[in-house]
Amino acid sequence: MISKFNINKVFILFMFFHLILWTLVPSITNINLPLDTIEALAWASNLEWGYTKHPPLSALTVGLIYYVFGPIDWTYYLLSQIFILISFFYVWKLSKEFFSNNLFPLLSVLILESIVFFNYTSPEFNVYVCQLPFKAMTVYFFWRGIKHGKLKDWLLTGFLCAMGLLTHYSFLFLIISLLIFFLFFAKKTKKNMINFFLSLIIFLLIFTPHLFWLYENNFNTISYALDRTGVDNKNLIDHIFNPFIFLLKQAGIMLLFFLTFFSVYSFKKKRIHLKKMSQKKWFLISISIIPFILVFIISMITGAKIRTMWMSSFYLFNGLVLIYFLRKKIELKKIKNFLIIIIFIFFLSPITYTYISLSNDSKRTDYPGKEISRLVQNKWDQNFTSEIKIVIGDEWYAGNLSYHLPSRPVWMSELNQKNISDNNILEGVIYTGNPKVLKKLCPGVYGTIKPVGYCMIGRK
Repeated sequence: MISKFNINKVFILFMFFHLILWTLVPSITNINLPLDTIEALAWASNLEWGYTKHPPLSALTVGLIYYVFGPIDWTYYLLSQIFILISFFYVWKLSKEFFSNNLFPLLSVLILESIVFFNYTSPEFNVYVCQLPFKAMTVYFFWRGIKHGKLKDWLLTGFLCAMGLLTHYSFLFLIISLLIFFLFFAKKTKKNMINFFLSLIIFLLIFTPHLFWLYENNFNTISYALDRTGVDNKNLIDHIFNPFIFLLKQAGIMLLFFLTFFSVYSFKKKRIHLKKMSQKKWFLISISIIPFILVFIISMITGAKIRTMWMSSFYLFNGLVLIYFLRKKIELKKIKNFLIIIIFIFFLSPITYTYISLSNDSKRTDYPGKEISRLVQNKWDQNFTSEIKIVIGDEWYAGNLSYHLPSRPVWMSELNQKNISDNNILEGVIYTGNPKVLKKLCPGVYGTIKPVGYCMIGRK
């Protein structure tokens, strides 16, 4: 049996090498930051309480990193891993609340390495990675609040729920699941009821500004999310086909996870008693299974397409839940098999990432954003004396300019009177877009770097 000291040591080493490996590999193999990270950086150039695609927290986070470090790519890969490791740490802490054997919390975290969202896709800082630590901390402090009834745990829960929802609206499924648990399975003492309402007040105070922003902007973030699901398509078959595809994708994602778990599973006949459902079991079902059920029901009712990446943070507690319910069927003498598989996956993932990154030169991360920005800046300097203040276009092409150009211009999807607070700002604008259209309409200096046209308007 592994001693408690060795368990803690293995956990620390796992966290350390995960951080180093997944910061180093994309930093070396990628020429440019991934799409979602560039998008968030574009939004961060002009911070608001929301954006067309998402709530504001992911943009605020990368904006703070840019303010400190500037356009240094590896810092954003490091940011992703810090967020993932915080979530791992709180899954570890939560697991300790459920197991007397200290080995099981370790297994509950290590097994997450078998899920692609915690390794291969992790370098791309996006709203889903941003959501992970808030989800882990929300569940941990909610459980502590239920268990101990301390006000600080409840206040933290309210704060973290608001922050989580400000990363991505899918966080709402966890909030609903926790509410179901509180209403039906938790002991509702007078103290906990008071704490619950105080937590709700904290949540509303933090989240309300985003609600005002949504109202003022015609709920365009919600409209974007609905458009992505294809709910406007009234084809009856979608109500069956899309939920089926949803389940099929979940099975594919979890295949390696289950293979890893079964490496320590005992297939000998032994009864598992599930009749007595304790509060702990209902809680684990609430944080893991109920969110999936809610998404599946919505897909059935609306016919919505559920994109795989939307579910990436939903798998965070799967290791804890499966190991807790089947812990009596785990053979600890097989632990070596489990560790061999995890170590294999641990190194296979970055090797695969490196191979694909180096062998395929048509990915977003191969886009020469820094070089293009240098060429654009050179042409600007040859024609204008003013500073580049605004770049206009989509989040990718214009967003890369906003990130790489020395003046850190504000990104905008379009220019209108609402955006303009200073008339001089119009003397430092670059439009990006369709080269055929821009060439005809450009009132300034025009240039093309395929496949994009650039129209520059500045002071000579």
